Amino acid sequence: MARAFWKGSVSFGLVEIPVTLRPVLESHDMSFTLLDRKDFSPVGYKRYNKNTGRDVPWDEVVRGYEYEPDEYVVLSDEELRRANVKASETIEIVEFVDAKSVDPVFFDTPYYVAPLKKGSKAYTLLREAMERSGRIGIARVVLRTRQRLAALLIRDEVLVLNLLRYAHEIREPEVAETSGKRNGAVTPAELRMAEQLIEGMRGTWKPDEFRDEYHDDVMALVERKVKSGQTHTIVEPEEGKERAPARKEVVDLMPLLKQSLESRAGGARRPKSAPGPKPSAARTKRTRLPKKQSRSA
Repeated sequence: MARAFWKGSVSFGLVEIPVTLRPVLESHDMSFTLLDRKDFSPVGYKRYNKNTGRDVPWDEVVRGYEYEPDEYVVLSDEELRRANVKASETIEIVEFVDAKSVDPVFFDTPYYVAPLKKGSKAYTLLREAMERSGRIGIARVVLRTRQRLAALLIRDEVLVLNLLRYAHEIREPEVAETSGKRNGAVTPAELRMAEQLIEGMRGTWKPDEFRDEYHDDVMALVERKVKSGQTHTIVEPEEGKERAPARKEVVDLMPLLKQSLESRAGGARRPKSAPGPKPSAARTKRTRLPKKQSRSA
């Protein structure tokens, strides 16, 4: 279980519910170490004083806000917290809206909201009232020196705080699709066949059936290179070998739609991504790449 990284309260009306936040997401990104091509030594990042060239350890690094060129105001973590104690320690619900009214494009990062005290009656009351009303809470919260907009949701009997993007962060579509007569217009027959194809591909969302297949393929490649002793082998692009040609826009859709429908009717369905076997501890240790060391200011 991920550790709680924030403690505070959910506030709605005059009710205060002490809670903690912990991440919902668990990263499985592949981590690569940058190496010097000449001798394959790790390439590191230096924190140094740009005036003296002296290396600066983390315990001597502070945050500075540049209010004029080369003039800074230094702010500590405690000063940032004291700037607005209530905002930095409160998930303040400002309104409750219909759960379907928030466009999914606004959702950013989810966090589990757990009561600080097990069996909290106020927590249970808020969750059940939201569930019965079909509404979600729109809230403000300060995380990591920034005030964020967030939505308080329910997932499997647990409250989830999903950070939202602000409206000014969302780009509008560059081209508005219309139903007028234009090059991109479709015929009624094409539309009917596309609808039949969509209906034939209908399924039930089962997230456990999907895997990061590219990650698995790359790790299999790593294991093959380790087994064959090619740990320092660099494969360059073959000269004269062309990349796959760029796909062209299809003008006549009917033959492709008919062929797709016939293949679906013949039982040719896209195979589901079956979960593969988990590697053993020894195998995982042997093939895992070293992680980059990083630390945010």
